[in-house]
Amino acid sequence: MKTLAFDGRMGASGDMLCAALIAAGADPAVLDPVEDALDVRYAVGSTTRAGIAATTVDVLVDDAGTVDGDDRDHDHTHSHDHDHDHDHDHTHSHDHDHDHDHPPAEGHGPNRTYAEVVSLVEGLALPTAVERDALAVFRRLGEAEAAVHGTDLDETHFHEVGADDAVADVVGAALLLGDLGVERVVTTPVSAGGGTVSMSHGTYPVPAPAVAELAADADWSLRGGPVDRELLTPTGAALLAELAEGIETLPPLDVDAVGYGAGDADVPDYPNVLRTLVGDGSGGLRREAISVLETTVDDVTPEVLGSLQETLADVGARDVSVVPTTMKKSRPGHLVKVVVDPADAERVARRLAAETGTLGVREASAGHRWIADRRFETVTLTVGGEPYEIRVKVGCDADGAVYDVSAEYDDALAVARETDLPVREVCRRAEAAVDAGGARE
Repeated sequence: MKTLAFDGRMGASGDMLCAALIAAGADPAVLDPVEDALDVRYAVGSTTRAGIAATTVDVLVDDAGTVDGDDRDHDHTHSHDHDHDHDHDHTHSHDHDHDHDHPPAEGHGPNRTYAEVVSLVEGLALPTAVERDALAVFRRLGEAEAAVHGTDLDETHFHEVGADDAVADVVGAALLLGDLGVERVVTTPVSAGGGTVSMSHGTYPVPAPAVAELAADADWSLRGGPVDRELLTPTGAALLAELAEGIETLPPLDVDAVGYGAGDADVPDYPNVLRTLVGDGSGGLRREAISVLETTVDDVTPEVLGSLQETLADVGARDVSVVPTTMKKSRPGHLVKVVVDPADAERVARRLAAETGTLGVREASAGHRWIADRRFETVTLTVGGEPYEIRVKVGCDADGAVYDVSAEYDDALAVARETDLPVREVCRRAEAAVDAGGARE
């Protein structure tokens, strides 16, 4: 399984993630759609941090007009050594000058609401998987901001992280990750730093409130230090929360590429870089983003409850379960839980309400699930001289190691009815036939 591992000991920001992905082999040319849509330019350069050669990415305002007769300069080249505050999500000043035609884009453009950011991303004509990842990251940012400020998601203003540079960081990281074509992303515990940070609402202790909210829903561990400055920004936290599985130590990897994305500050005694390793890792279950919808009902007929598996699957549900429960005043009822792709959540919730008449559907922040890869094999059983075909589902990890073989019940039932064999005997024979073919080797 092609795996990308982040070393989170010096935190992360949006520009560090973009730089680390480019350093690990991603093609900066995939960033062109963002430059075209936002009138910004990604300046890719190099620097050193505590003796480590690292890649830098700055997002600059592209006010220069045409370059050599072209509408935009897409060579993404910009070499400089710079030293300013780590964070691209909060207001701060630079200690170096850029090309006067391309000033820094920090805070450039409107401070958009969550709904405006979604509309902007959907208008970029991104690859489906990239758009899904970018929207999921912004949803995390929006929910974190809404929780901190006590607002509704659609009315939440992103402040600094809704400006052009932050949009460029999030969409850029999703594009670069997609270009690498990895199947699994992991990160070691992520350092938040220490001290305080100044934001548009005042001065707060590190980690910033939004970072703390994002870490609460992340799969990885958050830790303090090792220096008194902000190391993990909201954009960096949201990207890692959406994209990366948490691990305690680096996994076994046949390393193909190593990249270092530089943080903006040169921190004494610590290489302020986000290290990235890409290579073939050991097999595991596949990580898939999900939402879980829930509702409790006490007046729905058994026939309607039984049909939900089919009616909700028609609009995108991945799994449906109905659990008997006890409701207020000791009334018997049912808890309906539905696993969905986050992009399908609203459509499935609407159908769930229409089918059951429920007055409310909750969305739980499950984040993701681990699923096996699966394939179907068709085996032929001979009973009484007659051949019968049965489909068998084979579950395996990303390396193809099989750990479950299950005959399809409907196929087995049909054969059982024609042959007078017990259903479980038909299943046993079909599964044994798959095993005999080497499925579990």
